[in-house]
Amino acid sequence: MSNAAFDTLTIARDIEATGLKRAQAEAIATAIGAAGERAATKADIEISAKRLEDKVENCATRADIANLENRMLKVAVGIVVANTALTVGLLRLFGGG
Repeated sequence: MSNAAFDTLTIARDIEATGLKRAQAEAIATAIGAAGERAATKADIEISAKRLEDKVENCATRADIANLENRMLKVAVGIVVANTALTVGLLRLFGGG
C-alpha cells in the first residue's frame, strides 16, 4: 500500500481557511491522511496488473478448448475403429465369423 506521507497539518490549515472550525478541519485532514495511507500506489496497481496478465496468459481460450475437443474426438474414433478391427480380426482368426 501507499507509503506517501500526507501533511495533515497543511491540509487542516487549508480546510480551516475555507471557514470550517479548527476541530472539524483537523478531523477531516486526519481522515484524508488515514485514507491515503490505505490507498494503492501506482506500483501496487502495476504489480496487480502484471499478476493478472500472467494468469490470463496461462488460461485456455475457447479456441484452445475446441482444438483439444477435436483431438480427443479423433483419438476416440481411432480407438473405436482399432477396437472394431481387432474384434473382426480375432473373430475371423478363431472362426467366429
